[in-house]
Amino acid sequence: MKIEKINIKNFTVFKNIDVNFSDGINVMIGENGSGKTHILKLIYGMCQNSEDSRSTKIAQEYFKTNPLNLIRENNSYSKDLFKRTHSGIRFSNNNEISYGFNDDYGKGIFDKPIEVIGTSEDNIIPNIIYIPAKEMLSHSKGFLALNNKYDMPFDKTYIDIITNAELPEIKEVSSINQKILNIISKIIGGTVIYESDTFYILKENNKKVEFSLEAEGLRKFGLFYKLIRNGLIEKDSILLWDEPETNINPELIPVLVDILMMLQKEGVQIIIATHSYNLAKYFEIKRKENDDVYFHSLYKTEDGVKVQSDKYFGELENNSIIKADSKLLDEVIEESFED
Repeated sequence: MKIEKINIKNFTVFKNIDVNFSDGINVMIGENGSGKTHILKLIYGMCQNSEDSRSTKIAQEYFKTNPLNLIRENNSYSKDLFKRTHSGIRFSNNNEISYGFNDDYGKGIFDKPIEVIGTSEDNIIPNIIYIPAKEMLSHSKGFLALNNKYDMPFDKTYIDIITNAELPEIKEVSSINQKILNIISKIIGGTVIYESDTFYILKENNKKVEFSLEAEGLRKFGLFYKLIRNGLIEKDSILLWDEPETNINPELIPVLVDILMMLQKEGVQIIIATHSYNLAKYFEIKRKENDDVYFHSLYKTEDGVKVQSDKYFGELENNSIIKADSKLLDEVIEESFED
């Protein structure tokens, strides 16, 4: 089951927006504050709480804020919006989940009543994984115990990623996933293990190196390794990844793209948010005829953030990444003429 569409009304920077997703890879771009992370968290929070999808719970768990701070109309906040703030997700089998404040939340979002996924055996939410932009495994020792006792300043996405990484490994992985594990092992120089509440990279010489001592870019690949080895990223699952390129050596970006392309061929739906020209462009360059890749550009207007979607990265009219790169190129050319 894939996410087909999300509709968001009166939520943070969104007044009324529809985003239609491909079944494969979805690359979301946009300037800071355009709501890329909010969309990822909203999708994740709704799917994680489909049987109890009140906005108050999602706001407090995944945004660590009073829900009143997350609703907006004409750049102002109002308690009256409680009755008009809602979002809905449609899945590929036409099942839907909703999110909102009023008792009739969600009705009419897609011009038909909302059916909450998870209410029957036939409507099971697919396995969904959210990887935050900040790497957390190097801080995992004692983290969950502290979180259970104290009010930690981290939203639930950070708690969940540590919990998922600490799960035991499955006995067997698919041939595609084993190929991906082999690729990542070469990058990090070993395998990822979890012992005594600590994550290590077990190097090829059998030396254990704590995650905190590794470069952050390698830790990102290490986390990805552990999630795959634990059976959490496989056929029919959904992967949400916020800024996967952060702290990764540019030479490894095409390798990361190859891995994600392999996963979408395996049936994993992927939605990522990025500021990287290289990452987005490599998806366009490496895409084959049968690959399902779509680009979504979020841009600010006086009527809230809007979206433009296209199969081709270069065809997006409101492309903040290309604009920034073009500005840099212009400055380089101008300086070369001055010299």
